[in-house]
Amino acid sequence: MQFQKISIIGVGLLGGSIGLAARQRRLAGEVAGFVRRAASLKDCERAGAVDYATTDLFAAVFNADLVILCTPLAQMQALAQQILPALKRGATVTDVGSVKADVVRELESLVQKVGAHFVGSHPMAGGEKMGVLAAKSDLYANAVCVVTPTKKSNSAAVRKVEQFWKSLGARTLRLDAAKHDLLVSRTSHLPHIAAAALASLVLDPKHPKSQVGLCATGFRDTTRIASGSPEMWRDIALANRKNVSQSLDKFVGELKKFQSALKKSDAKAVEKFFATAKERRDNWCAGSASTSSE
Repeated sequence: MQFQKISIIGVGLLGGSIGLAARQRRLAGEVAGFVRRAASLKDCERAGAVDYATTDLFAAVFNADLVILCTPLAQMQALAQQILPALKRGATVTDVGSVKADVVRELESLVQKVGAHFVGSHPMAGGEKMGVLAAKSDLYANAVCVVTPTKKSNSAAVRKVEQFWKSLGARTLRLDAAKHDLLVSRTSHLPHIAAAALASLVLDPKHPKSQVGLCATGFRDTTRIASGSPEMWRDIALANRKNVSQSLDKFVGELKKFQSALKKSDAKAVEKFFATAKERRDNWCAGSASTSSE
C-alpha cells in the first residue's frame, strides 16, 4: 500500500479509471472521490471506482496523502484554492490535465503555501466516452504519462507521482511543461481538431441524406475522438491556443501542398504524399509495438 488515502477530484472517465486501478491494485487504504452533482454519487457506487464519493470537497480531501485533480482545466485553479484548508501538510497533489504550463505555474505556488507539494502529470490515455460508467481499470496500462517537475519541485513528491503512475501500468516520461504543451499540440490536440472538423463538414445536415449512408469504417475510425467532451476540449484548445494555432498553420500547409499537387495532376507528388505518410506511420507503429512489449 503506497498511500493511506487517495482523493480523486472529479470522478469521470479519467478519475474513475484511476480509482478502479488503485483499488484493484490496493494502492491505498481508501480511495475517496469528489463529484459536483449528487446524481453522480450512485454512478460512482455502481462503477466501484472509489470507496466512497461525496459532494463535500473538504471531506474528500481531508487527510489524503495524494490528491489528483481530474476536472476540466478551467476548474483546476479554483478547486485548488478551495482545497487548501483541507490539504494535509506534506501531501502530494497532481493532475491529469492535457495542458501543463499554466496549471503548473498556477498550482505549484498555491499548494506550496500550505506545506504540500504539486507535481504536474498528464497520462496520454482516454476515450470518446464520458463519465465514470465508462471508466476502465486498465485504461493506463502501457500508456505514457508525462510528469512535469520544475526546479521548485520536491524530489520525493516527484518520485511518488512517477511511482504511482507506474503502479497503474503506465510508463513515465519527464518533460518541461512548456515543451510538453508544444508536443501534445501536434500529437493530441491537432488530431482532435481535425476529427471534429471532418465530422462537422461531412455530417452537415445540409448534405443529401445519402451522404451519411456512405460513411463507413474509415470515416468512423478517423472521427471517433470527435465524440469527446466539448467542455474539456474547449478548455484544452484555449489553454494551449498559441501552440495549437501554430500546429494548425503547419497542418493547413500540408493540405495545401497536397491540394496543389492535385490541381496540377502531379501523380508523383500525390503518391509521395501517401507513401511518406504510410512509411512514417508504419515505423511509428512498429516502434510502439516493441516498446509496449518490453
